[in-house]
Amino acid sequence: MSDEDTQNFISLRSSAQMICENLNYAINTVLFGRVIFPPKSFKVNIQYGITLFILEDPIVKAFLDRLLRQIEEWIVQKKVFKLSLVIRKQENNEVVECWDFNIYYENGEPSLHKIKNKNIGRKDKQKIEEEIKDFMIQVDNMMACLPFKFCQCYFNILVHVNKDIQLPKNWMEVENLDVSNPKTITYDKTISTSLHKLETNVSCTKN
Repeated sequence: MSDEDTQNFISLRSSAQMICENLNYAINTVLFGRVIFPPKSFKVNIQYGITLFILEDPIVKAFLDRLLRQIEEWIVQKKVFKLSLVIRKQENNEVVECWDFNIYYENGEPSLHKIKNKNIGRKDKQKIEEEIKDFMIQVDNMMACLPFKFCQCYFNILVHVNKDIQLPKNWMEVENLDVSNPKTITYDKTISTSLHKLETNVSCTKN
């Protein structure tokens, strides 16, 4: 086995971290694009050759950090299958957009499972970075294509997990989301580590 092959090995933990890192980028991209917070609240972050805007609000950053750390653990345990970023109008709590980030579990590299005695993925790191770049560009481009009317909005995040999960303290179960007169669009760009795959669809209120 060559050094290049070894460099392309991906552990379960590093794959989960990669998925959560890009969930964070995607959430911040939507928060910036929908002006949930003033543009001056974001800092520029160049990643994968593209410009990303990351919120600097310490309260929201701490919330997202805690959330994504928990999701990372659940990904490792195969306990979570979707994160929904919900955009609501402040005046009446109406849902205007719901961004679903779907998490799928892949088989990795079965030939390595017996050798390493654990799940191992193998994929060219450059290929993964290209997928991340295309995925983030797609999230940004989506917003220009959706029938969104700018107004004062806020956001919620819903995490969809297996029924046997014991929720952490201060988490609560909620009803299924209802988008009025919805239009749902599924986009083709995905991120795959060979252990996990991330894809996106958006439901929005038709004008």
